[in-house]
Parts: sequence; C-alpha cells; structure tokens
Amino acid sequence: MILDTLGVGLLGTNTEVCQKVKQYSKIYSSDISSTIWGHLDFRLPPLYAAFVNGVAVHSMDFDDTWHPATHPSGAVLPAVMALSEAFPQKKKMSGLDLLLAFNVGIEVQGRLLRFSSEARNIPKRFHPPTVVGTMGSAAACAKLLALNQMECKNTLAIAASYAGAPLANAATQTKPLHIGNAAKHGLEAACLASQGLQGNNQILDMESGIGAFYTDYNPQILPTLQSYPWLLDQQDVAIKRFPAHLGTHWVADAASSVRRKLVENSDDLLLLDTIEKVIVKVPEVKYVNRPSPNSEHEARHSFQFVACSTLLDGRMSVQSFASENIHRPALQELLCKTQLEHPSDNKPSFESLYCEVTVVLRDGNTISDRCNTFYGHWRKPLTNGDLEKKFQSNASEVLPAEAIEGVIETVYNLEKVEDCSVLNMFLSGQSARLLPEKLHFEHSNS
Repeated sequence: MILDTLGVGLLGTNTEVCQKVKQYSKIYSSDISSTIWGHLDFRLPPLYAAFVNGVAVHSMDFDDTWHPATHPSGAVLPAVMALSEAFPQKKKMSGLDLLLAFNVGIEVQGRLLRFSSEARNIPKRFHPPTVVGTMGSAAACAKLLALNQMECKNTLAIAASYAGAPLANAATQTKPLHIGNAAKHGLEAACLASQGLQGNNQILDMESGIGAFYTDYNPQILPTLQSYPWLLDQQDVAIKRFPAHLGTHWVADAASSVRRKLVENSDDLLLLDTIEKVIVKVPEVKYVNRPSPNSEHEARHSFQFVACSTLLDGRMSVQSFASENIHRPALQELLCKTQLEHPSDNKPSFESLYCEVTVVLRDGNTISDRCNTFYGHWRKPLTNGDLEKKFQSNASEVLPAEAIEGVIETVYNLEKVEDCSVLNMFLSGQSARLLPEKLHFEHSNS
C-alpha cells in the first residue's frame, strides 16, 4: 500500500490539477502575509490568517446569528480582510471593495438557506456555517478577486467540496474551528479557481451538490440585478449581549425578570433554601440541553446553566463562564433543582421560540416570567451605543485605546476609505499616530 501510494503520487505530480495546485501553493513560499488580529509582531499567510481570525470570532460563541440559523459574519469577514492584504500596493482594495465583497458573502449564505425549509429551524445534524459559511466566504473572495462568471462557478464548486461538519462537536473546543475553516476554505476555493481549477458548475442545483446537506433543498431562480433585493434589508441579524448559544438569550431575559420579582434589591442574594424547583420552558434542542455543564463551552450551550446563573447574579456576562463561576456550590445546587419542559407550541426557530422561567417556592408560591423577544434580537436590536460599548469592552482586552477608536472610525466610514489595509493595521494594535498616510477618506458631496 505504501509503495503503491508513493508511485501514483509521483506520477500525479505531472498532472494538470497538481500543476494548478502547486502554482496556487507558491503563496506559502512568498512574502505575502496578513494580519492576526491583536498582534503587532505576528503575521501569517492569508489562508491561515483567515483561519486563526475566524476561530477567534467564534471561540466564545459571541458572534452574530441570522435567520435561517447560521453565524454569517465570522465566516466571511476574516477571509476578505486577509485576502485584501495579499494584493500588491498598486492594486490596493478600497473600503467599498471590502464592503461589497462582505455583503455578497452574507447574501449567498442567506439565499442558500432559503432554498430549504429545514434550514429555518435550529440545526440537528450539521453546523450551518460549515456549509453556507464556506460558500459565502468563497463568494466574497471571488468578488474581491474580480473573478469572471465561470471562475465564480468553479469557486462555489470547489468550496462545496470543503463544506460540512457534524453538530456533535458543539460545546467543545472544536466548534470554533468550524468558522475558521469556513473562512479559510472559502478563500482557498477562490484562489484555486483563479488558477483555473474546475469543478461541477451545477453544484448549486443538484441533490448531490448543496442538496446533499438538506433533505428538502429546492433552489430557485434569483431576481434580476436590476430589481435585486438584498436579504439584509429584509432580515437583520441578532447581536449577542453575552457569549453563549443564541437560544439561551431568551432564557437570560426571562430569568432576569423572575429574579427582580424574587429579590427587592439587585445586590440581594437569592435564598436557595426557599426554592423548591426551577422550570424552564424552551424548545427541544438536544445540544443545548446540558443539566451539568463541566466546561465553559458546555456552559455556553446549556439552557439550565444560563437560567441558574442569571437567577443568582441578575445578568449574564463574559465572566459568567469563568471556571470558578461554573463550579461554585450555589450554582451547582440550583442546577440540581432545575428541569426543562418543551411545550408543543415552542418550535426550535430563532424567529418564533420563547422561554418561560418559573420558580416554585417551598411555601407553594410560584414566580414566572416569559420572554418572547430578547434585547439584541432582530425584532429588538441593540442601540448603536450598546453595540459600541460591546465592541469597546471586547477590544479593550487586546488593543490600546487609540487603535480601538481607529477601528470604530474606519468601520463607520468604510465606504469612503481608499485603502482598507488601514483597518487591518488598527486591528494589529497600531495607533492612528503611526498611520498618517493611510488615514485618507474620500470626501463625498452628500
């Protein structure tokens, strides 16, 4: 077997497909590199920069969520930002180029998801970003590379062969790799297509193509460009206030309301010996039903943990998932009193699910509250001020204040930025004082 494999491999080095792959792979022996966010002195080839930054985006399950269910941004943004640094200076990418490519990547994900009714519910078999995220990343990178129509078809065909990962790795350290791989594989697919590598250009239309991931996949003809409606105009994303599965955000808001009824002051301790049991009514989502989470990743995927943590503390935060908070005796005691119920009308869809939390007291009284729409959901979006506060709080753990302000200003003016590499420079930690020649916005007449 070893001898045979070496022989066919040696012969294969002369094939057309191997020549194209070798030509693409020369990027690894070149000086081309891209920013690793939060690091001034560490850069990687674009493919691995997209991977590392993508893993970082999903490492705490703190990234945005869309409907039908997926995490749209983390698969696309690291890829196009890494790719934008691979162009020669004379062919620099503008902020508008980056913004358009990003929107194309989001759009492709939404369109593919809408070809399936199954995709509208919280997934059961595979993690959606590994499928549609990979395709979206590929489409975004193809747009940034200005590939022609046939090359774009080949990009999506190649990306489809990278797609898919089982949901069994949810609540483990492997799940963040799903987003990193989606970014990385989409970028690689576009680069390979740019070298002329070919795939099945009917991949989006076939049951054995993208249809392999959805039992009811039914692709439709898209509107013409002259009257094309962007999906983000019709369906916004949810922005999380704390790092956990989106379904737990309904739980947190309901539990917070119950706590306010149980204690007079927000600083008061919850008297656990007065509580008989806690009932949490949620949809049946098996991978978020974790009565005894042992790690931060399991806690982020536990209806029970978020209910109990919120009842004890009044709110959820990044610190809620620290080991000392997960394993504190009070929380463990409350978890033992907590049970889930799955009402038949509570469907596993981010569009329609609800959560009701009921605390049954030893004296027979019950305290209940229900959340139909949490703050941060697309029906009740975060204010711009709260979104900025979230960004500043997260970024301040890694970046200096001047770089943080630079990122905010650049993102808000992205369509006017002549060279989008300035955003990567701020993300590495450089301050505005070091970038005078890069800080040039085009001035519009509006």
